Amino acid sequence: MKVMLLVMDEQRVILDRLYEIVQQNCDECVVYRLSKKQQLKLGSFLATVNYQTFDRIVIFSRVKRLVPQLRVLKCIPGLVFLEHDAYQNYMPASKYLRVYSRLYSRLPSSRALVSGAVVARRMQAENIDAVFVSKGYDEQMLHNTNSVRDIPVAFLGSLKSTEYAQRRALLESLSRRTGMLVGRTKSGAEYLEMLNRIKIFVSADIGMNEFMIKNFEAMACGCVLLAWSQGEEDQLLGFQDMHNTVFYRSEDEAVEKLQLLQSDPLLTARIASNGQAFAESQYSFARVGRTLAAEIQREMRPWQPPSLLTRLWVKLRYGMQVPE
Repeated sequence: MKVMLLVMDEQRVILDRLYEIVQQNCDECVVYRLSKKQQLKLGSFLATVNYQTFDRIVIFSRVKRLVPQLRVLKCIPGLVFLEHDAYQNYMPASKYLRVYSRLYSRLPSSRALVSGAVVARRMQAENIDAVFVSKGYDEQMLHNTNSVRDIPVAFLGSLKSTEYAQRRALLESLSRRTGMLVGRTKSGAEYLEMLNRIKIFVSADIGMNEFMIKNFEAMACGCVLLAWSQGEEDQLLGFQDMHNTVFYRSEDEAVEKLQLLQSDPLLTARIASNGQAFAESQYSFARVGRTLAAEIQREMRPWQPPSLLTRLWVKLRYGMQVPE
């Protein structure tokens, strides 16, 4: 099977290893890194690469760039979306509430590979071909270096967007109450070094019903993960409270769990070790990439060709040769 993987050139999270594993596990896979301008004009790009000769076209882009290009997307057989932000589809405070569902429903032949188990199930109930493939971490870049952990408690990551308002409020309050560090680092070596200095990593994915990538990265680097419980998602992904993870459901519970961990070094070490083994066995890019490749190549729903008017429009505007 011949696969084309279109990914974002400007992405902050380094996913090169994931793309590499997908390539290795497909019969034939070509990766194109698209600039923002190219992502906004997919028709023009696809017309230059004979897209119609590929069995699968996998698009990893931002939904706001895809929605205006519905007519182009309708002209792509074997269309697969790789999406790590579809949790926003069900967040009442998100500007993307229901946006993903509307787009995928208008492309009934397409498949959406989403990174939340509950999100996938909710989309399936809407008759969308949604498949859960979890986020993961780059095992070649991030690992336990067995360094001295001189930062007792910390969070590293973004607090800027509207979707992170609850996260920011909780973390800032916890910082005042516990003295925990809240900061950011560059990707790569600096991030690896900081994670390996942290004993307890506090995650606050509030209202998302999904675990962000930092959870897996922190566990893989040997931190104890103190995470906001995502309800049913916890068990579906294999997280076990006080075994490989420590969950909290309120600010007060987070403070209590922190005090418990800091008063019991043996418990802390055991949970950290279990968490690291769990992340390494289940959520490395080596494993996640193989699953992605399998789901990309799995048989899809029959393609529903676009109308003659749509075919003519994309041909005249972009030069796209739409398959019959």
